[in-house]
Formats: sequence, C-alpha cells, structure tokens
Amino acid sequence: MIAALLLLAGTPAAEENCGDLPQQPMNACFYQEFRRADAELNAQWKVTSAALKAADRELDRDDRQPRYFPTALAAQRAWVIYRDQHCLGQSFDARGGTLQPTLDSTCKISLTKARTAELKDLADREP
Repeated sequence: MIAALLLLAGTPAAEENCGDLPQQPMNACFYQEFRRADAELNAQWKVTSAALKAADRELDRDDRQPRYFPTALAAQRAWVIYRDQHCLGQSFDARGGTLQPTLDSTCKISLTKARTAELKDLADREP
C-alpha cells in the first residue's frame, strides 16, 4: 500500500488537479490525466515512427537484421502490455476498493510520461 501511495506522489501536476477531490471524482480526474498522457504518447509515437521509417529507408545494409521501425513497433506493443499489467499489479492492494482506479491511473500516468520521453529520445537520435 505504501508503494501505491508513492505513485500518487509521483504525479505532481495531476495531484494538484485531482488530489483534493472526493474519491469517485478523483478516480475520474486521474483517469482523464492518464488519457491526456496517453494522447501525448500516441502523438509522439507518430513522430517516432516516421523518424524510424525514414532511418530504415536510409539504411545502407542488407544483413537481414531487423530494421528500426519493426523493432520499435514490437517493443511498443510489448510495453503497452507491460504498462497495463504492471499497473494492475500496483493497484492490487486496493483491489475491489474505491482507491484502485486512482492507483491504476497514477501508475499509468507515470509510466506513460516516461515512455513518451523515451520515444522522443529515440526519434531525436541519429541512426
């Protein structure tokens, strides 16, 4: 439960907007914060995908190794599964209770923002 409460502390912008609400509105507020973070991730994914596809077109080798984009796509698909399952596990201490949705959403906010930064770094690097 302590780790779950620390997740709440790790989302300062969302906490400012959501933390003083009663539980049900808080759950909805954190879920909306997650939706915004997920929309930012999806927008960054489009930028990163385009950069990786361009890098693949410029690749001057035929060594049968995976290309940038297919590798990143597989990693992104695996990451979504990891995020969702990890955050479900992080909210287990409150399962069935009114706090569980907040714990799940705050975990997803944190991981999604971190992944968005990773995708930005991937798009910005030189192949």
